[in-house]
Amino acid sequence: MIHFLVLTNKVGFLVQRIHFSSSNVARKLINPSGALLLISFITLSFCPQIAQSDTSQNPVAYKADPNKGKQIAGGVCAGCHGSDGNSIIPINPILAGQHDAYIQKQLHNFQVKQGNEKAMRENAIMLGFASGLNDEQIADVAAYYNQQKIRPSFTKNKDLALKGESLYKGGDVENGIPACSSCHGPKGAGIPSQYPRLAGQYTEYTTSTLLSYKKGTRANNKQMMSISKRMSDEQIKAVSEYLAGLR
Repeated sequence: MIHFLVLTNKVGFLVQRIHFSSSNVARKLINPSGALLLISFITLSFCPQIAQSDTSQNPVAYKADPNKGKQIAGGVCAGCHGSDGNSIIPINPILAGQHDAYIQKQLHNFQVKQGNEKAMRENAIMLGFASGLNDEQIADVAAYYNQQKIRPSFTKNKDLALKGESLYKGGDVENGIPACSSCHGPKGAGIPSQYPRLAGQYTEYTTSTLLSYKKGTRANNKQMMSISKRMSDEQIKAVSEYLAGLR
């Protein structure tokens, strides 16, 4: 009888025991390829919930105008993110090529919505900028940045990136960390309306984001908070370094 823990899609992590009496199944789970099976069990419990959390603010039903978005980007966003979404400041994210639904959600989360005392994603600087945008303007600027060509970052520490690659592709079964690629894709391209593009993002920004989730200072995705809390700081830095060079 083999007992192992499967993380399920409850708030936080609910632990269940799964019992296998079949010796054939047991052998598959304890050999190297069987580790992937265990990771897949863990991953399936995360990804649907991450998607649900990440689209809690659905994109507005409006035909976005990238040309209008370009004007907004030039006047509001360019100072930090670049006029074409290619930030030259590593702590500020590259927005070029990012999924428009994801950008919309983040901008909405930066706003303090009616009936709430604070924003879902607290950031004093972004609160000031996002609060001045209506739903249509948010959709416009998101559509504009989505159409821009990314000038990706690059890996600076190859040894650290190799460690990050292992975690990104295979996860960490012992600590209940699913493979990042299961939700964000093997090339880090993400899935529109569900998971953001990660490939080519600055190491500094990705590290800062994961640490914010881990510490609870960024709280607009409970599943990413839970996953990040299971990651060591070294793992966070490693996977961030790997993503910077992923194409």
